[in-house]
Amino acid sequence: MKKETIKWFAILHIIILIFSVNSICSKTAAQYEFLSPKWILFYGIVICILGFYAIAWQQVLKHLPLITTYANKAATTIWGLIWGYVIFKEQITLPKVIGAIVVIIGVYLVVSGDDEVIASKKKSEEEVK
Repeated sequence: MKKETIKWFAILHIIILIFSVNSICSKTAAQYEFLSPKWILFYGIVICILGFYAIAWQQVLKHLPLITTYANKAATTIWGLIWGYVIFKEQITLPKVIGAIVVIIGVYLVVSGDDEVIASKKKSEEEVK
């Protein structure tokens, strides 16, 4: 994997981490009365995060294959599990852990399969030349 690709993978996961904070703000806002100052604050943060995410996601798509970026977006599931435990004191159960492992394996399979397709495509392009 090239340095440039690794850099964009890191950026992608930072963006996914920031996007996962959306869940925290949404759940926190739901604890307050509708249209109260705190409700508006937390939903305002949600809107800002979504705006940042939309712009940042487009930049990542310029540098990484679409299938790879969408597969890695599943990492928000893992962040949700972590945030739920750390911030909201939710239980981490065996089914949740198994689900997170399935997500990680799925992301790995999609990304590694994508690398093989790209390598195969480059090889066939070189053979044509």
